[in-house]
Amino acid sequence: MFSGIVEEMARVTDIYKYGENVDLTLTCSFASELKIDQSIAHNGVCLTVVKLDGEHYTVTAMKETLDRSNLGLLKVGDMVNVERSMMMNGRLDGHIVQGHVDQTAVCTGMEDAQGSTYFTFSYEGDAAMARRGYFTVDKGSVTVNGVSLTVCEPTDNSFKVAIIPYTRQNTNFKHIEVGTVVNLEFDILGKYIARLRHFENI
Repeated sequence: MFSGIVEEMARVTDIYKYGENVDLTLTCSFASELKIDQSIAHNGVCLTVVKLDGEHYTVTAMKETLDRSNLGLLKVGDMVNVERSMMMNGRLDGHIVQGHVDQTAVCTGMEDAQGSTYFTFSYEGDAAMARRGYFTVDKGSVTVNGVSLTVCEPTDNSFKVAIIPYTRQNTNFKHIEVGTVVNLEFDILGKYIARLRHFENI
């Protein structure tokens, strides 16, 4: 379980493909504190630490993960938003994030907001996906590349988020531009409500 409050950016130092899996090796300031089997969110994707080597650690992404996320697009040197799992004795500063990315979206617009920046993201959506809870609502929560954000101006297949300078500087939003592919995790509360309505209609 995560909060969507990114701790820092980790740098990809090696990518090893075998079969339909990919091993990603990364480095960050807390790498030496990690343990095997620990869960870390990478651009919002929960992955398990499988190897430790000093200031580097390795996680494995399987085909399902690669198909639903932007991790398969990573290159050596890329910066990834990382967050360790939430401590249950602390404050929930973001929102409840599972680390289970639903799909990708594309940045389709950027607007200056007198210091902050509005980003517009578009995604493939239809009525069937909406019935499963894959949608956004105004002032609701959404996770973009692991960052907990508040939705503005949602449509059937797009939404805006406002990024303050601190978030842009300290996450890989600093590298996002029109055309960039990002990971989305829709709010788990919406998914449960959508599922409940499905059973009510049976």
